[in-house]
Amino acid sequence: MKTTKKNVSTACCEVTNAAGCCRVESIVSVDERGQMVLPKEIREKADIHAGDKLAVISWDKGGRSCCISLIKVDEMAGIVKDILGPMIKDIIK
Repeated sequence: MKTTKKNVSTACCEVTNAAGCCRVESIVSVDERGQMVLPKEIREKADIHAGDKLAVISWDKGGRSCCISLIKVDEMAGIVKDILGPMIKDIIK
């Protein structure tokens, strides 16, 4: 669903630009211990290996987490630097 000024979507995880896209890659089950298995195809595609650290990012809507994403911690450092770097430079000036 595209968002316009007249029709603003309230979808929690909607991608609103061409920078990326969302799609269902697979369905996983959570066991009684709260564990799940990330399918091999997904791990290979994302270059995730045993011992890698993943940050769990959630979006809240109406007091509940509606969307959960995983980001490799190594990638997250670059993302934070890209976002905060320009802000820090402006503050230091």
